[in-house]
Amino acid sequence: MGVGEAPLLLDRFLPVYQFSEEHSIRIRGSPARIVRAIKEVTPAEIPFWRTLFWIRALPARLIGRSGYHFQVKPLWEQATIGSFVLLAEDPERELVVGTVGQFWRPQGAGTVYLDGPQAFLDFDRPGYAKAALNFLIEPEERDCRLRTETRITVADAAARRRFAGYWRVIYPGSALLRRMWLRAIKRRAERAS
Repeated sequence: MGVGEAPLLLDRFLPVYQFSEEHSIRIRGSPARIVRAIKEVTPAEIPFWRTLFWIRALPARLIGRSGYHFQVKPLWEQATIGSFVLLAEDPERELVVGTVGQFWRPQGAGTVYLDGPQAFLDFDRPGYAKAALNFLIEPEERDCRLRTETRITVADAAARRRFAGYWRVIYPGSALLRRMWLRAIKRRAERAS
């Protein structure tokens, strides 16, 4: 962090982590327009979304559980009424969501529903991972840089080994999805201008 820069809201919720990924894109538009685009982008605007979530849900379907249901609602809305909780929001700088689960298990297994930011901070049950994701808007000369970072921490060694195997398999798809998500936000924000 440079001199005079505000600390990340993300750091309040997951300052220590073992797994992470970061991506960014330059967008022509105001921070307010970018935040609106983040909150309005739908899965249909993100190439490969349906395919990647179909693949992710395949193990669950094979054991008779329901998989991901493709919806037209904005992705942000789906996340924050589903298994993610809004952790913090600085309306023109940073949005942070978090979730807790056993992500390496078939879809629908091991997700913990949290009732707010404090529940996320307090959660420390062994066998689970905590994940937080942010969108950070950094104004530049005539544009903004939109960054997204995902951090995951797993407190106990046994669960960390399970998550590490899962992470090796899903990371390429996760990274592709994040980049496509950023591009969809960019298209929407720049179209609004």
